[in-house]
Amino acid sequence: MDDKELLALYEARDERAVSETQTQYGTQGRRIAMRILGSAEDAEECLNDALLKVWESVPPKKPPSIAAYLTAITRNCALNRLKADQRLMRGGGQAPAVLDELAECIPAADSVEDEFDRRCFLALLERFLETLPQERRVIFVQRYWYFSSCREIAEACGITEGKVRVNLTRMRRALKLYLEKEESL
Repeated sequence: MDDKELLALYEARDERAVSETQTQYGTQGRRIAMRILGSAEDAEECLNDALLKVWESVPPKKPPSIAAYLTAITRNCALNRLKADQRLMRGGGQAPAVLDELAECIPAADSVEDEFDRRCFLALLERFLETLPQERRVIFVQRYWYFSSCREIAEACGITEGKVRVNLTRMRRALKLYLEKEESL
């Protein structure tokens, strides 16, 4: 079943839409939540919460990709749960290490700016990613969006873990310089 058919089921308020979405895209969402939370039970709950949010928001929203929409909601649910459970203190899952890697590039959490600043940062990040060759962009997104381990990225890209780590280090350094340069303009 493709996304157009899934959207039609959601618009018709047919409950099969949820089960079909879970069948097609649940594994990917569960994997992302598991990487963040480090617990299969918590990951399953996040996926279920995300499926409910998709059910509640489609319609009126009509996302062009159900997979991307579910993935984003699942990821956000998992990150919110991580904060709520204060798992950053206990070091569960991949998220603390991954977020620590980016900490030097991203503004500090205690200087929270409004939504405008967040969107400006995201726009800068997107522009930075556009400057990267495709392989590096894939590595960056896999690590910092999907929370993939270096080993998983290396296997998926057909390169060594060392090369993944070196690329990530160089990209973080380049991102920091890019953001500093943009900030000075």
